[in-house]
Parts: sequence; C-alpha cells; structure tokens
Amino acid sequence: MSNEMSVKVPFYRHGLHSSSSVRVGDVLDTPFLTSGATGRAVEGQLCAFFDVPHALLVNSWTNGAVATLLALGIGPGDEVIVPAMTFIATANVIELVGSKPVFVDIDPDTLLMAPKAARAALTPATRAVIPVHLYGQMVDMKALRDALRDRPDVAIIEDSAHCFEGNLNGARPGQDSDAAIFSFYATKNVTCGEGGAVITRRTDLYENVAQTRFHGMSSIAIDRFRGGGYRHWDMLRLGTKANMPDLLAALLPPQIESIQDRLPVRDSLCRRYEEAFAETPIRLVKAVPGAMSARHLFAIHVPPDVRDEAIRILNANGIEVTVNYRSVPTLSYYREKYGYRPSDFPVSYEWGQGTLSLPLYPSLSEAQQDHVIAVIRDKVLPLMERASHVA
Repeated sequence: MSNEMSVKVPFYRHGLHSSSSVRVGDVLDTPFLTSGATGRAVEGQLCAFFDVPHALLVNSWTNGAVATLLALGIGPGDEVIVPAMTFIATANVIELVGSKPVFVDIDPDTLLMAPKAARAALTPATRAVIPVHLYGQMVDMKALRDALRDRPDVAIIEDSAHCFEGNLNGARPGQDSDAAIFSFYATKNVTCGEGGAVITRRTDLYENVAQTRFHGMSSIAIDRFRGGGYRHWDMLRLGTKANMPDLLAALLPPQIESIQDRLPVRDSLCRRYEEAFAETPIRLVKAVPGAMSARHLFAIHVPPDVRDEAIRILNANGIEVTVNYRSVPTLSYYREKYGYRPSDFPVSYEWGQGTLSLPLYPSLSEAQQDHVIAVIRDKVLPLMERASHVA
C-alpha cells in the first residue's frame, strides 16, 4: 500500500485533552454540580466576549432554542420563519412548541437567508425569524432588522451554532437581535461535548429564559439554598430542562480564551482548500463582504448524480466526510406533514443534493489535507468530467 493510501483523515478531532479533568475535579469539590458558580463564571465570560449584558448556559442548542421560544410566549397558532437549508434542529424546535416553521429559500451564492426573503414570508401569525449563520458566515443582521422595522412584534433569534468567533463588519452575534443561541456540541469550534448558550441584550427575555430553561421555576437550587436556609420556589411559566451541568461548563473557559488564536489556523486550512479547487467545476460557498467567518465547516458542491460516488471514493481512500445539509422541507417528516416539493425551495434542494463537507479542524495536518485535495483532484474531478460527458 502506498503512503498516500495509508493516510487516514478523520472528519473531525476535538482539541480537548485529559488535562481538562483537573477543571472537572475542581467542580467535584464544590456542593453544586450543575448551574452553580462555575457555570455562572462562564456566563460572565460569554457576556464579556460578546459585549452583551446577559448569557445563560444550556444543555444543547436545541433545548436553549425551545427555552427561548417558550420565554417569548411562542406556541400553537404562531409561525416562525427559518431557512430551508440548515440543520433540522432549527425547524424542529418550532414544531416542539406547537408552532409552524415557515421555510424560505437561501441566497444561491452565500447560502444564507436574505432579509428580503424573510420580509416576503411575513404573515399576521409570524412571531419570530431564525436566521442561520451557516458554516460560520453571518447573515446581515442589521439589514434583517431593518427589513422587519415595522413588525416589532417579530423576534429575531440568531442560530449561531456555527458562528461563535465570527463577525460581520465588526458586529458579533447578539448585537442586532433579541437573542443568539450557540452550540457546544462535540464538533463545534468551542465544545464541551454537549451544550450551548443563549445570549441577549434584553433583561426581560433573560429573566424569562432563566425560568424556562429550568422547568419554569422561580429559582434554581443554588439560589434556593443561598444564605444557609431553604427558600420556597414557584412555577411562573411553562418551561423545559435545559440548564448545563457545571461538570461540562468547566471545559469551556480555556477554549473561549483561545478561540481567536485558533481562527487563523482554521482560516489557513480553508484557504488551502479554496486555492486547490478555485479553477475546478467544484462549487464553493461565496464569501460575504465584510464577514469574518468562524470557518466552522468547509462544504463543497458536486453534481448530485455523482455526490454519493464521490463520498464512496473519499471513504475508500481513508477520508471521512459528511453532508451538511439536505433541504429540511424535503425530508420525510416535513414533506409528509406539509406537502413540500423540491421545486418549492430549489436553491436549498439543489445544494443539499450535491454538497459534502471536508475534514476541517486545527490539528488537521498539511499531509492529511494534501491527501484530501489529491483524492478529489485525481479521482473525484475525473468522475465529474465523465458524468458531464454522459449528460
């Protein structure tokens, strides 16, 4: 077997190490393992990083979004606008609170929700819009806010699962919205395995989410026992169980401190991919002017009729890849419930049929990335050329 064929390239490798167990051990020496002093310290760190007054740790992006929707009073009979190209969680949380997701197609170059598309989808039942900062690039939040200026009843909730360290014209997530929600899932740029955070500039929303992330209770355990005595609690609104354990929160501080230092490494890797595929028929996502992408994923697009064979070729050569994402409205649940067709969201459908994501993480070596590039150029591009001749 050649050296090239022996190269193994995992799709993702996190940057956590066993040394982090010391931080977990420090939590074990405290009385509170969940939503205690460690978590609150991380929430303060998030407030400083994003220059917002309020942050709340949650146990997943999904539960954080459910808690936020509940805190806004969004439920049955309401509509929430989302892009058709995103992870299913963006739409699922709307279904979970009994509301209806209203899908809009994406920009064909950036794959982001266009403010004018969100504007066109408004109805009297619209209660929120969830723009998605896909792959790390931010939607133009100022333009979206302006497009909705005559609908102050419509909340803007940023899906920032892919965009922790990114910005647009210097503005980070949370600056021009009612809330921004992050994911700390295993593959994210900042991770604790499972978890997330909600940030907001609205004190009323912060107070409501503080309750809805914890069953709707008026106070959490650390507050009920403050001062050495027990204090009664009440249930003020319907909530869920979305708080993050301090055992996981303990893993976050060093990553938040160093996230800006790791971004140039991710950016350099992405630029190598971009240069390698610049003069090929492979489609790449167009950069948003003024955006500093978080470079969370590197997605490419090949003709849909060769995508699965391209995945097989890459896998056979030791390269792990995945698909981010297929058009949500055409997945079985949404297609069968609402009767959507591929032609309803053609840009999202076409991208979803031909996209695949390449390995991208700071510890990806130059030799590993060279192997990915070589297999695509030597084996996938000829496959695309043969398919175009047949067509």
